[in-house]
Formats: sequence, C-alpha cells, structure tokens
Amino acid sequence: MKRSFSMRRAASAGLAAFAVLAFAAACGGDDGMDGMDHGDGSSSEEESQDFNDADVMFAQMMIPHHEQAVEMAELAETRASDPEVVELAAQIKAAQDPEIDTMAGWLEAWGEPTEMDHGMDMPGIMTDEEMAELEAADGTAFDKVFVHHMIAHHQGAIEMAETEIADGQNAEAKALAAQIAESQTAEVAQLEAIMARL
Repeated sequence: MKRSFSMRRAASAGLAAFAVLAFAAACGGDDGMDGMDHGDGSSSEEESQDFNDADVMFAQMMIPHHEQAVEMAELAETRASDPEVVELAAQIKAAQDPEIDTMAGWLEAWGEPTEMDHGMDMPGIMTDEEMAELEAADGTAFDKVFVHHMIAHHQGAIEMAETEIADGQNAEAKALAAQIAESQTAEVAQLEAIMARL
C-alpha cells in the first residue's frame, strides 16, 4: 500500500525539520523590545499559530498513521464477517477521516508540509507485507488479522498522542491528542474483548 510507505520516508524529513525549526527558534526568538507589542486584538489568531516542533511532528506523523487505519477500516467493509468488527471499523473511519483534515489544516496554517520527505517507523504501523496479509484475508480470518493489527495500531497512536500531550505547545493539537488517547484506549479494550471471543 503506497500510503503506508510514504510514512517511512517521513521520518528523516521530520527529524530534519525538527532540527531546522529548533535552529530557527534559537536564532530568531530574541528580538528585544519587538516582543513588547501586546494587546492588538489578534490574540486568538496568535494562539492558533502558537506551535512548536512537537506539534508539527505529531500532525505529520499522525496523518499517515490515521490514513492507514482508515484504509484498514475500509477493507473491513467488504471482508469482515463479525458484526462488531464491521461496526467498530466504521466508527474508526468516521472518527479518523475528519481528524486527518483537521491536522492537514493546521500544517497548512503553520506553513509546514503535510508529508515529511523521509520515513520514520511509527509505533503500531503495519508493513506492506502485513497490509497484503490483511487484504488477502476474508471472513473470520480477516476479523482476527484486523483486530490483532488494529490493537497494535491504536497502541501506537496512543503513544504518539501521549508524546504530543507531554511535549506539544499548540492547545488544539494537545486537545486532539488527548481525545485520540481517550477514544483509542476505549477501542483497544473493545478490540481485546473481540479478540478473546474470535
């Protein structure tokens, strides 16, 4: 699946972007008295532009991570046999599709690319071979492979969200990260219960 492996190209660029942004912040952050101009009525706009490298990395990595989860969920529409798997897959797609658009909008507003140039191994991401295995499966076999990999996928997203909560600066990004951590933790519990009975 192509989508899953623009991700791997994503990492080096993310790391490079991280270094460049850190350097720019170090060089350009001290303008003396220029920073004294407050209260011009643009505080909400400034707040939305208030971001750091961790926010950028979170959005750039979570977009392809979500895209793969949506791709997995779309496969479940025609391959899954368990009604709860079908329902949960639809729930995952409905939640993550709009979140992709939200994060892409932030990156555009921040003047950052939505995709990193090089890839990084993201927590929980499926390999090409694992995606091929999922695509080839059907019925109960699909359900088992889907649930197994979606548990790991969600756990990876939770790890990334917790990093953003700890290290991020943008209030909206941190709020989305908290939402992702909460909702996907609940879905992991549901997936584990499904796996126990399959």
